[in-house]
Amino acid sequence: MLLSGFFIIGNSQEKKSNVIFIMCDDLNDYQGVFGGHPQAYTPNIDALAAKGVQFMNAQSNAPVCQPSRNSLFTGVYPHESKDFGWTKRTKQPVLKYNKTLIQLFKDNGYYTLGSGKLLHGNHEPQSWNEWGMNTKHNYGPFPFNGEKRIAHPKVPMPYQSIGPVDGSYGRLSTCDSWVYGWDSKPFRYVSDDDRDLMQDELHAQWAEQKLKELDEKEYAQPFFMGIGFVNPHTPLHAPDRFFDMFPIEELELAPWLADDAADTYLKDNINPNNKGFKYYRMLLESYDGDREQALKHFLQAYLACVAFVDEQIGKVLSALEDSRFRNNTIVIFTADHGWQMGEKNYLFKNSPWDESARVPMVIMAPDAKAGAKVKQPVSLVDIYPTLMDYCQLEGDNKLNTQGGILGGNSMVPLFDKSKKTKWQGPNGALSIVGNIGTQTTVETQHYSYRTKDWRYIRYADGQEELYYHPDDQQAWNNLANEKKYQKIKKQLYTEVCQIVGLEL
Repeated sequence: MLLSGFFIIGNSQEKKSNVIFIMCDDLNDYQGVFGGHPQAYTPNIDALAAKGVQFMNAQSNAPVCQPSRNSLFTGVYPHESKDFGWTKRTKQPVLKYNKTLIQLFKDNGYYTLGSGKLLHGNHEPQSWNEWGMNTKHNYGPFPFNGEKRIAHPKVPMPYQSIGPVDGSYGRLSTCDSWVYGWDSKPFRYVSDDDRDLMQDELHAQWAEQKLKELDEKEYAQPFFMGIGFVNPHTPLHAPDRFFDMFPIEELELAPWLADDAADTYLKDNINPNNKGFKYYRMLLESYDGDREQALKHFLQAYLACVAFVDEQIGKVLSALEDSRFRNNTIVIFTADHGWQMGEKNYLFKNSPWDESARVPMVIMAPDAKAGAKVKQPVSLVDIYPTLMDYCQLEGDNKLNTQGGILGGNSMVPLFDKSKKTKWQGPNGALSIVGNIGTQTTVETQHYSYRTKDWRYIRYADGQEELYYHPDDQQAWNNLANEKKYQKIKKQLYTEVCQIVGLEL
């Protein structure tokens, strides 16, 4: 009988680990184990962290959907590819010549299965042996007025005017008509117990079914399974029971400083009508300037969607635990970027600060140091070389010489207790501000660099921010212009230039 996870080559057997890659969209550190919000309810993510290794300072290399996923799945830094706009990977001048991580697994004999939002846009069918639900971003469901998708009618104006994606949040029970998908397929809702399944529920159901099928068929091939959950990406809709977990009157807001943005420079380097600043202003206006009520209503919906997606993640993990793959599978859980919840008068992603750039990351593997917490900063670009290393994949990330070079470093030494090697990567993790234009040059990009203790930001106009996070978790005090911090600031800038290849 052939055993799962083995290649048969002549008379020899080479064991290969299976991979389950779980990715959320717009998920910041609002999980119990990451401590981003004291009322977050994420028992399944927390349980995964207890069995795996938790990366406390993981970062997105470009904290907005398209460039973040382009970088992750090709292993190429954004500054290397100059992917500074909003370009489909297969159209991007450099990355179209790169091989996705999924394709590399397939080339190495893995059976590749996927469902949901992984690559941004089309799922690139050539990389997958089997694909599950939806080839397009599966946001929603959306409220429907009989003619088109709209924002939830209970959302006050002017925030509602943003539209059906970013301008919509609320319970499923408080709207009469719903659709899902860009083709506006009807979504039936009578009650929480009598309704169609939401897209993330369908992805979890698909993953459960496929794991059971693989288990029963006794596949000889190892597998790579990717599940891309869209929650908590806007629109923020979930069944009522998830909203009931977070009563408005009991919600806590993060500590806030009224003039927190005064010593920051993002507003000087991007359009002041950038979504982050604009959405924050519009949300407050929608609640007559009452910041507390405005953010609590949005926060309730966000936390509800986080709890909802945690439940779906739990279904996948339970299916794995019930299978014979549980002792020979590496699980990676992460997100494409975070979300800023009003800090620095900003409500969105794609900022250079921790709330947006930091991502949750947990790796559970047969040889992992269960329950360990790694403070060494890593980033999403490190996932590609990590899986190449751990799964002993042959080949590289390029289709030809025009592809971008493999960036990042293997995280295996940070989580595998059987390895004696040390982390070979830089002192910190590098992010950019993404989606600022395809004509942006490496020299005119905005860089954000996170070490264990420091956050250093350098904008295209030369302005800088410097935060010492052990004493300033909220990044309220920009130290960049203080004389006694010039040495550390110069050192951090030097490290940025070394990674990017810029001259000092």
